[in-house]
Amino acid sequence: MSKSFIVGVIIFSLLVVIGSYFLVSGGKQNSTSVKLVSYQLKDKEKPKVQAKVLFKDMGKIKVSDKKSEDFVVKNIGTRPLQFSQISSSCDCTVGQVIIDGKESEEFGMHSQSDYVAEVAPQKQAKIRVTYRPYVMPVYGPVDREVYLTTNDPENPKLVFKVKAYVK
Repeated sequence: MSKSFIVGVIIFSLLVVIGSYFLVSGGKQNSTSVKLVSYQLKDKEKPKVQAKVLFKDMGKIKVSDKKSEDFVVKNIGTRPLQFSQISSSCDCTVGQVIIDGKESEEFGMHSQSDYVAEVAPQKQAKIRVTYRPYVMPVYGPVDREVYLTTNDPENPKLVFKVKAYVK
């Protein structure tokens, strides 16, 4: 066997291993090293979520369109507010967390992730709900939701709803 053949086999093997890693991981590194912190209702120091708008009407859209709406969520508490377990009601809808202009990955109906987003006290984040009718084509009035869990003991679950008329 020639040296070039052996080098070729080694390079090919490395490419297979690296390619397998990206295939399995989706090419994304673990996005969090933050531990979930829980609080009790009786705690004086705790996060407190404020989301004034939980519903938006996207209006009329074509089945081939994609539309997004952003919801503002503030932490009016005294400890960091955490979001986790983000998912949606349908494969055609995804949610994202945006903090300081940095967008998380998209989370859909079957998302299982250890992602944790953290909002400092007196700061805010955006929850982006994106609806893609072409993924699960339906026509007429449609309601979709994005769900997330918080560490605010008064509001442990948030639901962001959008509606649209698909034509």
